[in-house]
Amino acid sequence: MKVLFSKIKKVNKIFLCIYVLAFILYAGCYVLFLKNLIGIDVETIIRLIGAFVLLIWFIVYFIWGLVNLILKKHITLSIITAITIILAVGLGFVGYYLGMVNSNLDNLAEKEYLTYTSNLVVLKDTKITKDSVLGIIDSSQDNNENELAKELIKQEKLDNNELLEYSSYYDLIDALLSKKVDGIFLTTNHLKIFTAEEFEGLKDAEILYSYSKKLINEDTKLVGNKSLTEPFTILLMGVDSEADGIDASTSFNGDTLMLITFNPKTLNATMFSIPRDTYVPIACNHNRYAKINSSAAYGTSCVINTIEQLTDIDIDYYVKINFKGVVDLVEALGGVTVDVEVPDYQSYYNTYNGRVCEQDSLRQFGNHLICMDTGVQTLNGEQALAYARCRHAYLMSDIARNKHQQQILEALAKKAASPDNIGKLKEILEAVTNNIDTNMAKKQIFSFYDVLKDMVVKTLKDGDFLTIEKTYLEYYNLPVRMSNDGLLLSAIGYYPGSLEAIVNLMKANLELEEKEMIKTFSFDANEEYTKKVTGQGITTGDRLVTMPNFVGLAVNEAENWGLNNNVDISVEFVDSDSEFYNPSVMPGMIANQSVSNGMLINNVTELTVYVNSNSSTNNSETNNQDNEDNNENEDTQNDLDNSSDNMDDALDTIFPGLGYNNQDDTNEDTNQVIVD
Repeated sequence: MKVLFSKIKKVNKIFLCIYVLAFILYAGCYVLFLKNLIGIDVETIIRLIGAFVLLIWFIVYFIWGLVNLILKKHITLSIITAITIILAVGLGFVGYYLGMVNSNLDNLAEKEYLTYTSNLVVLKDTKITKDSVLGIIDSSQDNNENELAKELIKQEKLDNNELLEYSSYYDLIDALLSKKVDGIFLTTNHLKIFTAEEFEGLKDAEILYSYSKKLINEDTKLVGNKSLTEPFTILLMGVDSEADGIDASTSFNGDTLMLITFNPKTLNATMFSIPRDTYVPIACNHNRYAKINSSAAYGTSCVINTIEQLTDIDIDYYVKINFKGVVDLVEALGGVTVDVEVPDYQSYYNTYNGRVCEQDSLRQFGNHLICMDTGVQTLNGEQALAYARCRHAYLMSDIARNKHQQQILEALAKKAASPDNIGKLKEILEAVTNNIDTNMAKKQIFSFYDVLKDMVVKTLKDGDFLTIEKTYLEYYNLPVRMSNDGLLLSAIGYYPGSLEAIVNLMKANLELEEKEMIKTFSFDANEEYTKKVTGQGITTGDRLVTMPNFVGLAVNEAENWGLNNNVDISVEFVDSDSEFYNPSVMPGMIANQSVSNGMLINNVTELTVYVNSNSSTNNSETNNQDNEDNNENEDTQNDLDNSSDNMDDALDTIFPGLGYNNQDDTNEDTNQVIVD
């Protein structure tokens, strides 16, 4: 060893410094590379071989370089040192990108804790006093919000105020808007969700007090363990905010719900956008019917369970995406190619000269308005987001918006997998991971590596690697009340036949059912061929039935409806002293009903109709007089009828063939005779 050190002391000091620096550089880059390589769970054998070969070179350089240094073979030393430095730089570069991938994938996971904020919400200019009545959600419906509200009550010393509990958020909000209570407690996320509904009054509501607390994120318990090399499902849930990134203090608004199936063997995907206003049983709310986006108020698990119940398809993974992040992702990809649909709402079309215009990513109008022409074109980030948000330009509103979101996602998927974007990996990863939360672990994400390889190979070979089948759920307008005393809101019902066709397509893609073979094909040479969209045009199956409005109608109309719908009809006569009396309705007609119009009749077995009595005083003499008057009127009418019959006989004798005796006494029939 002494001999070795003595020889090293005699070597060229410049070459010695270069040798040592190259050795240290390689060692540091190798450690960085190895550390991040371990976290990348793909190509295990290749990783092991690569790490071993690079380690061998490290040992070889140490020994061979030292020998050449001592023997003063400076040319050979220079060559192997140059090779070592190049390898070190390469290792550092790869190690950096592997670390970046690892770090960004870690950011995709749900946060362990979320900050929830409970607010005391009041109508504008409302003052809370010791006599004010406050509304709160029942703990059986949402324990977290109930507990947060009670802590806010304690914080603001509202313990002595009367507190009313409500079994649904709709009833709670309606109580505020109808001024049954002076204030209600809502978390910030729930306030956003329900303000987006038809509760216009909430837009002018004020927050008097707030209380925030970090709580365990229950969504972290929703762990998926299915390999992405097998057919799987993803539920995409939208967060449509003005902020960048997924805000840890909020959840999502449920306005964008898209169920996606993907078969990695065939590289085939299906997309099913579920309209936000679809009226369905909410799984976590005792299967009470409500708009499907309201399930977001109860958390991710409620949305998943509700959609699984609706489609009979298990959801393997979910992804929450902030559509504001679409701007960054599209910009990182250099734009996406989309066929922008022509507006069909005439007033909008005229206002913007046939262009599609929408507020910008910060929801600003005026000079900040984002406009684009229609037709196939490359959209930048702001334009892509504006198109994904736009619904007011189209008669189908939210249904049209769902279609546009499918277009944007399809364009993003195809553009992102292009080999041309390898150099943009850093920007793409940051745009994606900053705006997405998911229950996919890194293990599942890395299992998708082999599929991505197939995609790239097919892209290089055929230019197109992915087949995406879009679907369309046929629907009908369904004005409903969420509660008997609640507001009449606009919702939509779906046709079961249309949903069944979509579900069958998705199950076939998941290899749960065999795909139905199409054995016949027909077309019209005079019509342009368009690809059939699964679910579109199918309007079979029972529609949801709501209670009609019988007020002002005769009792027999309610009774006939009851017979047809298996609902027992009870009749009660009411006078002006009754709460059910309706002064705007004629005596003998239905003044009120026990079940409000717009309520679903699924669980309705009986209905009481309240009929205005002929006299509000129920005086017997008045009733007798009314009967005498009625008898006189009937006698007079009989005389008129007899006189009319005699006139018809006479006219028929004078003008035979015109058939006066056979006419119905209706204006329509009389006009028909005159026209003839």
